[in-house]
Parts: sequence; C-alpha cells; structure tokens
Amino acid sequence: MKVRSGVARILKAQGVRHVFCFPSNPLLEGAAEQGIRVVTGRTERHAIHMADGYSRISNGNPPGVAIIQGGPGMEHAFPGVAQAYADSTPMLVLGGGPAHQRIGLPSEFDPIPAFSHITKWSATVGSAATAEQLLARAFTQLRNGRGRPVVITLPGDIALEEAPEPALDRYPIKTYRSAGDPADVTEAIRILAQAKRPILFVGHGVLWAEASEELRVFAEFLQIPVMTTVLGKSAFPENHPLALGSAGPAITGAIEHFLGKADVVLAIGAGLTRALPSTGIPEGKTIIQVTVDAQDINAEYRVAHAVIGDARLVLQQLNAEARAGFPGGRPEDSPAAEIKSVKERWLKSWMPKLKSEQVPINPYRVVWDLFNSVDHARTIITHDSGMPREQLSPFYESRLPRSYLGWGNSHQLGSSLGLIMGAKLAAPDKLAIHVLGDAGLATCAVDLETGIRERLPVLTVLLNNSTMAYYDQMIPLAIQKYRVADVTGDYLKLAQSLGCYGERVEQPRDIIASLKRCIAKVEAGTSAVMEVVTSAENVVSKWGATHLAS
Repeated sequence: MKVRSGVARILKAQGVRHVFCFPSNPLLEGAAEQGIRVVTGRTERHAIHMADGYSRISNGNPPGVAIIQGGPGMEHAFPGVAQAYADSTPMLVLGGGPAHQRIGLPSEFDPIPAFSHITKWSATVGSAATAEQLLARAFTQLRNGRGRPVVITLPGDIALEEAPEPALDRYPIKTYRSAGDPADVTEAIRILAQAKRPILFVGHGVLWAEASEELRVFAEFLQIPVMTTVLGKSAFPENHPLALGSAGPAITGAIEHFLGKADVVLAIGAGLTRALPSTGIPEGKTIIQVTVDAQDINAEYRVAHAVIGDARLVLQQLNAEARAGFPGGRPEDSPAAEIKSVKERWLKSWMPKLKSEQVPINPYRVVWDLFNSVDHARTIITHDSGMPREQLSPFYESRLPRSYLGWGNSHQLGSSLGLIMGAKLAAPDKLAIHVLGDAGLATCAVDLETGIRERLPVLTVLLNNSTMAYYDQMIPLAIQKYRVADVTGDYLKLAQSLGCYGERVEQPRDIIASLKRCIAKVEAGTSAVMEVVTSAENVVSKWGATHLAS
C-alpha cells in the first residue's frame, strides 16, 4: 500500500476519527480511504486551533490531528502550533514538505528547523520504510509526559511510494504515568501540616490528568481553599464552598484575599510561570509544586519542595498520606464561611456593572446574563484574547471539568472560534459558545463559514465596541494621531452572508431574550452570531483593585 494509506491506517488504529485540514496534502486521500472525517477550515491557523480545541475536550485521547499543505501552508500554521505549545496542548500536525531532492533550496520551506522550538518533537519522514516508526514515536510523545504538539512532515514523493502494511495498527501506543517519590509526598504533607493558611494553586495539569475528583477529595479532607489558573479553570467546581475562582490578568476578590494571606501555596499541575493565564504569587510564600515536568521547578519561583509525577497519581498519594497524618481531617475550622463572605462582598461591589442598564451596553452585563441563561451541565464556553478574557473569566462560574476552555500563554486574537469548533466536534451534545470582541472577529470571521459547512454549530457572542479597549492606556498618542485602535465594519451582515443566524442587541433588557433565540438556533443545527453593541469598558477585577466602590 502507499505510504499515505499506511499513515491513515495508523491514525485510525490510534483512535483518530477526525482530522482538521487546509488542503492539499496526499494524506487527505489516505484519511478518506480509511473513513476518517476530514474537517476543512478556511485558514491553516484555524485548522490548527480546531485540532487544539478537540484535544482539550478529548483530553488528548485521541489527540487532535491537523493535516496541512507544505510550503506556505506550514508557514501559515506556525501561529497555531506556537499557541498550542505555549499552552501545553498535545496535538499532531502532519505537514507536507519539499521533495527530498529540493530540501535546502531557497525557494523551499523546510518546516522542521522552524518548528523545532515550538514542538515537543518534530521530524521528517525520510523514506517509506521509516514512516511507521516515526508515527510510533509521535504517538508515544503525545501520550506520555507533558503534552505538547508534535510535527511530522511527509514529502509528497514519499507519500506516494509503496510500503509494507503497517504493524503499528495492531499495537496501539499506550500511556504510562509515574507517581511521585513517596518521601517527597510525605515531606509535602509535613510542610502543609505546619501551614496556618494554606491554599491550593491548581493548573492545567489537573485537567490533563483527569484528577478533578482526587483534587476535590483532597481539598475537602484538609479544608483548603482552591484557586485555579485561567488554563486550569474548571478543574475544580467554582460553586464549591472552597472555590476561590480563577486568576490571570483578572482575578476574583477571593483569590486576592486568600492568596495574599496564604503562608503555604501547594501548586498542583501548574507550571508556575509569570504569564497571562496565571496571577503572580506574592513574595514570602512557601511553595510546594506538583508537576509532571521537572523543567517547571524553580523556573520563575523559588520552590521549597517539589513532587514530580502525574497529578492524578500524586493526588492519590497525597490523599493517602493526609489521612495517615490527619486521621480526623485538618483540625482548623473550615474557611468556607470566610470564602462565602469575601465572595459576596466582591460580587456586591461589581453588581452595578454586572446588572448595568447603561447604553451602550456594559460588557459585564452580557457576561452576567450569559452566565445566568445557560445550562451549565451541558455548556462549553471559551473567551477570546484581551478584554473578553478579563471580563468573562472571573465572573463566569465553571462547574464541570472542561466546561470552560481557558487559554492564553501565546494569546492570538480570533483563536476562540477554532478552539470552540474543535470542542464542538469532540463533544457534539454540548452547547458550544465563544465570547470575543470585534477586533478578534476581524481575524477569524471567514471561518464562521466552516461551522456552517462542517455542521459544527456554535454560538458567537460578539462584544462590539468599535475599538480595541484598554489600548488607550498603552499607546495613547498613536490612537490620538492615527486611530490605530479603531475597528469598523458590519460583522453581523458578514456573518449572515456566510450562512449564520444573527441578531444585534442594543438594549440591556433584550440580552436574555436574544440569547435564548440564538441558543435555540444553535441547538437546531445552525451557527449563530449575537452581536451586542457595548461600551469600551476598561475596568478589570485585578490585584489591588478587585473591589469596586458600591
């Protein structure tokens, strides 16, 4: 059989049933032969984002797979792969590459050197005989250790060569997990036992390890408040009495209160980087870090102690060790009442914005009405970059694992559309929503047509303020002289021309009714765009200013 067919058989044997692409690539023929659904985006970047969103919802089992054309196709794929790498998403990118006799020519783009620093591993298939082994290595990398993209390029001439039938399709690649050193686990509990005001700082690794239940049991047994990063949001139910919410550039008042007063921070599944999806840890805290990747330790914070291992296995160990050391649970009083009180004061101070009647509509009113209108048991939501992330993440309460897709270490405008369409394919029974601004939609609007054509109905909530909010605090002169933050265009008309159902909302009282109509259209199988004309709101719930004057 041809190499392209053998590669497709291997993909199918590893559980892959969908691939995302922007053609052309010989592997697409192989996928079609094997009955693997080919989902075509309108741009390479959004094909990559769809694979990324699919991986997040499937938890990498199977990973999202993108098949991209060589040359300019792989050049355009770079931003999407960079974002997946920064957020530690396991996904496989199968790219075209120059024929072997043309590698090195100035007119040919060799993806491997360019992608080597934004992939966990990358390689070129050098011959028909090596294709199977490289795919085995690729899936081994994807399913073990820290998740990150893998890129393999397949030159067109090799894709059409004859090769033996692959044996790998009979031997699925397994996942192997490692627990922590028992002595390290014991020491972590010893430090925690001495803490007066500990806090759990939870990252994306808890979601990848599917360890939310172990986390809940641990937090409840020791009665420790739980915060998450934006990437880790939904790893712990935010309606739980011990939940503080999520923290990135915007945080909840409860996080500022409890993280500020904490003496010991137990970080679980968090890389502890000083990046956008994570708030900074104040000086003077004793930090314990649980991570699957030793490179995280002491990267940006001085860590007093670490446990290296899979978050789920280590949490199981911590639970067992805690029960041995605290037979009756943590002796101190529960912080639940204090958490409730702090959260209520914080929310009360924000109610003038969350329930604002102003026109143009305050975007916080949209977030509040959205949160109170959806069925949280069957909704997946994500934000876009910039202000939509800061406005949504503190006030939208996630209650189930993977009900919220937080992202943003490398935060490209417009990424939310591809991510939420990939999420919809991975969880077709869920209502899939993304919230973005007009500047974000300008970078991805053409892929609204993908949702229509590929039968991936999603709800786009567009916060249209005709500007790039907050930029006036960074580049005021450029805005004043050259209007660099201005955004124009009739995006609703554009969305409707691409096949979407659309509504424009200009009055606060109309938000909920419009949401219900748009959701009904999505659940009937049609993508919908709800455009809300909003003010350019620059106020953020951030460290030092989480509470507003009532």
